[in-house]
Amino acid sequence: MFIVTLTYIAPLERIDAYLPAHRAWLEEQYARGLMLMSGRKEPRDGGILIVHAADRAELDAALRDDPFGQAGLATYAITEFVPTMSVDALAAWCAQ
Repeated sequence: MFIVTLTYIAPLERIDAYLPAHRAWLEEQYARGLMLMSGRKEPRDGGILIVHAADRAELDAALRDDPFGQAGLATYAITEFVPTMSVDALAAWCAQ
């Protein structure tokens, strides 16, 4: 499991111009079963992705297709973790 922190490195006007393409990319990741949760940070200086990827290579491959990254609008900080406890609704993603 991975937590990806996006940090915007461009003005919000440029971010907003790419937002529809970024959201379409997110929808593709949800359809693949890779993305579990996503949203913007407050204050609005980036976003957070919760990703269930088989490994870092799979995550990196997906991130290469993100329009924000392709356009040089955001950087990514990646934290890998092994969830061991959760609410019942998320238990399927916990390590056994």
